[in-house]
Amino acid sequence: MNILRNIEEIRDFRASQLRSPLGFVPTMGNLHEGHLSLVRLAGRENRTVVVSVYVNPTQFNDPEDLASYPRTWEKDRMLLESLEVDSVFLPTDEVMYPKGYSITINPGAVAARWEGEHRPGHFEGVCSVVSKLLDIVQPDVAYFGEKDYQQLQVIRAMVGDLNLPVTIRCGPTIRETDGLALSSRNSLLSPDERARAPRLKQALDRLRAAIGADQDAAAALSEERSTLAAAGFQVDYLALVDGASLEPLTAPEEGARLLVAASIGVVRLIDNCAL
Repeated sequence: MNILRNIEEIRDFRASQLRSPLGFVPTMGNLHEGHLSLVRLAGRENRTVVVSVYVNPTQFNDPEDLASYPRTWEKDRMLLESLEVDSVFLPTDEVMYPKGYSITINPGAVAARWEGEHRPGHFEGVCSVVSKLLDIVQPDVAYFGEKDYQQLQVIRAMVGDLNLPVTIRCGPTIRETDGLALSSRNSLLSPDERARAPRLKQALDRLRAAIGADQDAAAALSEERSTLAAAGFQVDYLALVDGASLEPLTAPEEGARLLVAASIGVVRLIDNCAL
């Protein structure tokens, strides 16, 4: 497995070793089965797989969140070697954001609500780093998980609007046996918080059943917000939205989605599901 640390090494790899098509999985490390499922999918669909491991500072609006983000490179390296990944792009901040870097990307309307409201600047940072990674690696296909549903829609919009020559593929949310969506931040949960965390998915399941049975969506959403608050969650949002635009809905429509973000202790969790 090649470890590529700068743009020149990526370009040399493409010129001398690339077997098309190239599948690319961007990550921030601390890999779990959700990431690995994307790597396996990329391996099934492409002749070459490149994974990036980079904790992108521009998408963190909280310096403490950036500082506490788990960094586990040696474990990550062994996992990627076991999957026979061709190359890992492991840049530094200086490679990704050289001195004088000042350009940002406006992520547009799909980023305005939900995470956009609660994490100002987050999607500007996501679009900046993803656009740079796509330009550096130049993959045929890039893979993202469905758990970060709004991020997925923002990236799809960016790729479409900027005519970037890459196909975006989505992998399903991977969960623990109790339903908790896998996340690098789950390791920061205390035992008590970890025991309560699956209630987020349970709330989504109850909502899907209630709205599917023609119960009033607003009333069902309000009830589940109260249930989560009583369980110790600080709910940022719990919403029924259009699956493409992410605009809020008052009643279910084809392609509608449920989104939730809530903190338990110091750990902020997100999840979603289709109706």
